[in-house]
Amino acid sequence: MNMQQAIKMTAAETALVDAYTAQIGDLPGDGSVLSVRDTLVHELKTAGLPTRRVESWHYTDLRTLLRAVPAADPTAFADRVDALVPGSTVLSVRNGQAEVKGSLPDGVTVRSYVDSLLDGSAAAGLAVLGFDDAIGRINGGLVRGGLEIDVAAETALEDPLEIQLVQSLGQAHTRFPVAFGANTKATVIERHLSTDAGESFVSSVSDVTLAEGADIIWIILQQQGISDTHLGQLRFDLGKNAKLHLFVINAGGKLVRQEIHGKTSGEGADFKLRGINLLGGESHTDVTFTLGHNVPHTTSTEVIRNVVFDRAKGVFQGKILVAKDAQKTDAKMACNTLLLSDDADLSAKPELEIFADDVQCGHGATVTDIDHTQLFYLMARGVPENKARGMLVNAFVAEIVEELEEHEALVEALEDVISTWLEKHA
Repeated sequence: MNMQQAIKMTAAETALVDAYTAQIGDLPGDGSVLSVRDTLVHELKTAGLPTRRVESWHYTDLRTLLRAVPAADPTAFADRVDALVPGSTVLSVRNGQAEVKGSLPDGVTVRSYVDSLLDGSAAAGLAVLGFDDAIGRINGGLVRGGLEIDVAAETALEDPLEIQLVQSLGQAHTRFPVAFGANTKATVIERHLSTDAGESFVSSVSDVTLAEGADIIWIILQQQGISDTHLGQLRFDLGKNAKLHLFVINAGGKLVRQEIHGKTSGEGADFKLRGINLLGGESHTDVTFTLGHNVPHTTSTEVIRNVVFDRAKGVFQGKILVAKDAQKTDAKMACNTLLLSDDADLSAKPELEIFADDVQCGHGATVTDIDHTQLFYLMARGVPENKARGMLVNAFVAEIVEELEEHEALVEALEDVISTWLEKHA
């Protein structure tokens, strides 16, 4: 009996395969791209979505959790929304369809990803990261749009570049290869949001390369609707003395998996990850992170803050891998959680895999409730209990955003996102 005969597909798996079959004549791509698509969808059909038996998906049994997938809706319409930070250059992607028009800052070029699919140059980039790369497999099979962005060497962008992905309902699958040249400096906001109460299924893959000396802030702000599924993936490669400061803020979605997979390819590379997961209702949010320190003299720090209300479930999996030749690596990882309901749940799995002998590496995780001494202090001074709780929760995550203190307008915008979410849940 072969694997295809052994596995009975679920409703969600059937819907994804049927979506590919229905669009096969319309999906952009030359022969090489279509061949990769066929392979990816065949693997999805035969292996199915990952279950808890797959180690990297142990806490997010996608085959069970993803019970249905809405059909692609070509008539879906998403309204334009304002930029998160006034003055930003906005690259709009609405319901998976990118708009390449308007003026761009000097040194920035943008190309429709559809063009790369049509001429076949995108084929190699559609490869999955491994047997457990369900996001890459789904996205590569169904991707219809996105943008290729190139920032020329020595370019310094004064205002943020916002990749604005707005979804109303149905499906959207997008891809974003982004290359930063040597000694570039920029702030990029990858913003996912929903403007409709209808159910959406969204997958997005960003493939980011930093050349020597690049200094980049990249923010992923996920605000999908309460019934939406969001499968996101960021892949990055850091060159010599490159710096990537990544912020991930999850403040929406019903079923969310945000993967971050990176490697240091040049000495002196520095990576920082700061994460805020705001979880409420019956949502399930999983942030899974891997980083390969592959060369000597590289550094990384990861700090994740989780706030979990109601019956929400959160997951943080972080793995740092230090290669044999990666001496003088300095890597630290911490995951801190406020668990604010007896029915809430957070699973944390920080890991180190070290093959070098001259390194400084460590990890830790904490889970706690609000400090009742601090709560009493505020209430004793006339602050109502609900407001006092909100203040303490906000303080727990605020220091993450405050690391962006040089970007005042951006800090204010992100603090507003956090405050608005907390007002609804705290």
